[in-house]
Amino acid sequence: MTQIITGFHAIEEKVRRALESGKNSGLSIQLAKTGPRIKKILEAAKKAGIPVVNADKNALDALVRVLPEGARDHRGILMVFEGAPEKPENETDFDAWVCAAKKQEGQRLTVIVLDSVTDPHNVGAILRSCDQFGASLVVMPGRHSASGFADSQIIARSSAGASAYVPVSVVTNLVRAVQQLKDAGFWVYGADAGGESVTKIKFPPKTCIVMGSEGKGIARLLEEQCDSIVSIPTCGKIDSLNVSVAAGVLLYETYRQALV
Repeated sequence: MTQIITGFHAIEEKVRRALESGKNSGLSIQLAKTGPRIKKILEAAKKAGIPVVNADKNALDALVRVLPEGARDHRGILMVFEGAPEKPENETDFDAWVCAAKKQEGQRLTVIVLDSVTDPHNVGAILRSCDQFGASLVVMPGRHSASGFADSQIIARSSAGASAYVPVSVVTNLVRAVQQLKDAGFWVYGADAGGESVTKIKFPPKTCIVMGSEGKGIARLLEEQCDSIVSIPTCGKIDSLNVSVAAGVLLYETYRQALV
């Protein structure tokens, strides 16, 4: 299997992992131009023993044609990986994580549940916010979502590399997963424009925030599992915030409250 990787963050992360693990089998870099940031990547690749092949822009353009349109901007450098994809280090067994969370009393744990968020740009942006504001886990359904976080170049680029760090669990049933979180002591908040203002809510140490899909919001059965519905006060003329922006605001608020 051949995987084409674009984007400075995603390539840097692959090089970093190869450098730390000493495993560079199947990795190579195709290079069409240089620049300050590319030079740093090449220096790290040399230390990691990753071969660099000089090519022209047309050759790189041909390689990225198999990628989604949003991932084709190679900016003069890309990485090629030949081999079977490895399970990402941050892919987390949900049942084991919940079992461990039950025993953690008083510790701040924030879980984000993504209900059918299908746009990989949104998933990537949410993962980036999760990294910046200390989310403990992201839970996604295996179907009807952009859950292929490990293999999606768009998610990797939109997350600025956070998709390789933030713990992610892919589950078959979100309703059951949220029930397990509640049994472990989590309070569950669904994000919706008609809910209670986030300014009036004091998030407990164990908080789960459910973000609905871009078009339909939170599914009815999942919404019924929420202890409260929370909204973000706004003053604009359009209906609501983008799901990734809303997730970032709510994540910041949980983080801010923990700092007080």
